[in-house]
Amino acid sequence: MEVEENILGKEKIGKLMRKFSIPCIISMLVNSLYNIVDQIFIGWGVGYLGNGATNIVFPLNMICLAFALMIGDGTSAYLSLKLGEKKKDEAKRGVANGILTSILISIVFFVVILALLPQLLNLFGCTEALRPYALDYGFIIATGLPFMMVGTTLNSIIRADGSPKYSMVSMVSGALLNTILDPIFIFVFNMGVKGAAIATIVSQVLTFILNICYIKRFKSVKLDEKDFKLNGKAVGKLLSLGISSFITQMSIVFVMAVENNMLKKCGANSDFGSEIPITVLGIVMKISQILNSIILGIAVGAQPIIGYNYGAGKNDRVKETLKKVLGLSIIVSTIGFILFQTIPDKLIAIFGSGDEKYIEFACLAFRTYLMLCIFNGVQIPSGIFFQAIGKSVISAILSVSRQIVLLIPAMIILGNIFGVHGVLSAGPIADGIAFMIAFILIIREVRKLGKRSQESQALESDTVVEAKSENKIVVTVSREYGSGGRYVAKLLSEKLGVKFYDKEIVTKLAEETGLSEEYIEENEQKRGILSTLENDQVTGLSSKDELFIKETELIKKLARKDSCVIVGRCADFILKNNRNVVKVFVYSDMEDKIKRATKFYGLNKEKAEKEIKNIDKQRANHYKYYTEREWKEYSNYDICINSDTFGVEKSADIIYDMIQNRK
Repeated sequence: MEVEENILGKEKIGKLMRKFSIPCIISMLVNSLYNIVDQIFIGWGVGYLGNGATNIVFPLNMICLAFALMIGDGTSAYLSLKLGEKKKDEAKRGVANGILTSILISIVFFVVILALLPQLLNLFGCTEALRPYALDYGFIIATGLPFMMVGTTLNSIIRADGSPKYSMVSMVSGALLNTILDPIFIFVFNMGVKGAAIATIVSQVLTFILNICYIKRFKSVKLDEKDFKLNGKAVGKLLSLGISSFITQMSIVFVMAVENNMLKKCGANSDFGSEIPITVLGIVMKISQILNSIILGIAVGAQPIIGYNYGAGKNDRVKETLKKVLGLSIIVSTIGFILFQTIPDKLIAIFGSGDEKYIEFACLAFRTYLMLCIFNGVQIPSGIFFQAIGKSVISAILSVSRQIVLLIPAMIILGNIFGVHGVLSAGPIADGIAFMIAFILIIREVRKLGKRSQESQALESDTVVEAKSENKIVVTVSREYGSGGRYVAKLLSEKLGVKFYDKEIVTKLAEETGLSEEYIEENEQKRGILSTLENDQVTGLSSKDELFIKETELIKKLARKDSCVIVGRCADFILKNNRNVVKVFVYSDMEDKIKRATKFYGLNKEKAEKEIKNIDKQRANHYKYYTEREWKEYSNYDICINSDTFGVEKSADIIYDMIQNRK
């Protein structure tokens, strides 16, 4: 019985989404709730002015986070790139410089914020009533910034080092500790906003310590003291690689800065005053972030499903996944809409009590600002969808259109005309226009998918006709390391008079993708069974998955074009539906493989055996992950041949004779 393809290409979409999206949703919610916990306890222990103060200080946190993520994500990308290029010394230097840069910048922020906190608070719309709380909270939070920034930077690097579980544990540990300490410091010790701030920095210190302890456990590089020498070129490169993360976070800062200042100005001319609008809208945005986290989790969880099937040309599965993502997201956003419109007073009550005007504005804010939040069920998944299919420019446009292009101008214009009501109305206007943009782009892309399916079917039809008329032959050769399988394949291609593809695939792939040949060789067959435990499920397709998809497309293209012999790379599976394919597996006894390895690769006997076992395991895991077949299972192949029994040359002759007789 034939085993079908990779789970992403054959499993029911609904089942796949449950597997991938649920952990993603949980991860997103942990991040959102981390910010909300402080606000809940402060609201009950201090009152709404305390919450207003944290909303004023929050942009400072976001600025520091933006720099930390730029350094961390940039260093992660730099590490992967240099390891792929086999430049381990540069990789080490990059990691060390990333950590060092984070430390230096965090110290600068610490000093600047402590020195200029009153002025910075003014910049973010602080009122006189909020000032004492904001100063108390801000000064303490500032002392924890170096721990937060360095901890965040290390989090990204640890994930890139292949330890996403460790990274998540350190983050969740900090979040849990913060939740435990908040009520203790606020209620038991009666420390108010200071207690919440202390709880936060203690939690950040815990995450920092856990991540610092990991440095000695780095798997990909081992850092030395000499690596921690500031290198301007390396720092510049890693900062440029992380600029996207920086822009994303800074957009939130700009929104909050404009929002707080407009509410301060417009609120002063209303019945509500400045403090109530600043406090309430900050809470409203954080609650809506919970809704958006669920939607984002659904979409990001579906990203590898969409990406794999898009690369494989399975456009019907792409459309089905998109349909389910949009359906689920709209259901979630609809539930949110109903809650925001029907029980806003209950939702705001979670964050403590307030006077009549406080409750009145809260109800107004929920019902107005989130009036069209139902459209988030389309706008947010659309950005992730375009990212999954490789259209990053469109994805970036959708990501920033609401926040920067639409929301900020709308707040300024409408706020100056209609006061606080105008500021609140900016939300649904931005949501509505962003929805229309996303909807138009999605419809266009779905139509393209339909056209792509038709072209693919036509191409397949042409390929069958072409194969019949020209009597093409494609041979795939899978082989154990040291079995001489590559030499068998090379001899066979010469006997058949057809093209030979092994390293040649790497060269062609480098030309098409712009990646270095070294990087491709390092990563093309390294996706193993244990990869399912990595962070790819949360963030989408890994670089190895994307490489496999590109390689698959190239192999299909080569097989359509000419008769050829293709070595390894799951080609037997990729071309399993091609009637002109002969699938070969070459194996050998361990003793014979060791002899070849010592002779041709210059290895000693002990190292040769270790290398053979390691590489064969990698090949088996890679094959299993992408095909769900066993690499050495004889039923996968047309012929399995022991190169020990017949020798390399004779093995090639036997396979050649079989092909000729097959014709």
